[in-house]
Amino acid sequence: MNLPAAHDRLLLLFAALALDALFGDMAAVFRYIPHPTVLAARAVASFDRKLNRPRRSPRTRRARGVLSVIVLVAGAAAIGWLLHLLCRDRLIGAAVEALAITVLIAWRGPHDHVFAVAVALDRGGVAAGRQAVSHIVGRNPASLDTHGVARAAIESLAENFSEAVVAPAFWYLVLGLPGLFAYKMANTLDGMIGHDSVHYRNFGWAAARFDDLLSLAPARLSACLIAGAALFAHRARAGAALRVMWRDAGKHRSLNAGWPEAAMAGALGLALAGPRHYADGRVDDPWLGDGTAQAGPADIVRALRLYRLAGLVTAGLVFGAWLTAHLGPLR
Repeated sequence: MNLPAAHDRLLLLFAALALDALFGDMAAVFRYIPHPTVLAARAVASFDRKLNRPRRSPRTRRARGVLSVIVLVAGAAAIGWLLHLLCRDRLIGAAVEALAITVLIAWRGPHDHVFAVAVALDRGGVAAGRQAVSHIVGRNPASLDTHGVARAAIESLAENFSEAVVAPAFWYLVLGLPGLFAYKMANTLDGMIGHDSVHYRNFGWAAARFDDLLSLAPARLSACLIAGAALFAHRARAGAALRVMWRDAGKHRSLNAGWPEAAMAGALGLALAGPRHYADGRVDDPWLGDGTAQAGPADIVRALRLYRLAGLVTAGLVFGAWLTAHLGPLR
């Protein structure tokens, strides 16, 4: 039975965004079975243990890191391709594919985690805010005051819009399930081993560079979507978002993270990034944006509103593109 409409990527992606908005991380389900990203993390950890041993030379560790990226990303793409073959031309397969996209995209999850930081900071003060933000950022929470906690939460929200929403959607639309699976594996590799530390500087080099490559277009697209969402958000400025992202994105230490963060900073009238402390030491980055660095719980709430609108704009564009493609010939 051939059901091309049921397998249209735009429609399935829209359905997945809607399902994620409704059900989020589906923690009740993954309490009993491992989440795909957990399985990916276990695979990365296994390669790290076996191939990234300190006694090996830097050159050998870098070569083994390249091999790890090739094997793990290709393996993930192959799983995605196999799932695509099993799902195609079946109505139930369309439902399974939509569910797979839902599991590997995260629109609601980052929202809920950042909202928890806003609540903790507002009700429990800086100590509670530090505890809540420690679950979503890699920087040292003990170094953060109230404003630092709020900025960290907002920066995490902006970066996650790019990495957890736009990038998975982008690679699904470009390459289907193989592209989505490959991107999620690459992003997991970067998150686990793509650090500029003594242990990972060589082994994680390829993971960091490959994730940078895959995120080039999505990061810039996500910044534009945040700026577009600012048109509909109360007390947000779309023009400032565009101006700041164009001017300041390149100041960030990350090739891609600066784009959504700068757009968020401009839209909300904040200063984000700047000097901060990680486990490996202090990072003296310049500020992104012209506004105040003294963010608070109310600014996190404004960022969450903008994040929701950016997601709605994304979903609306996806559905609009599907309507244009499928209903246009009927006019």
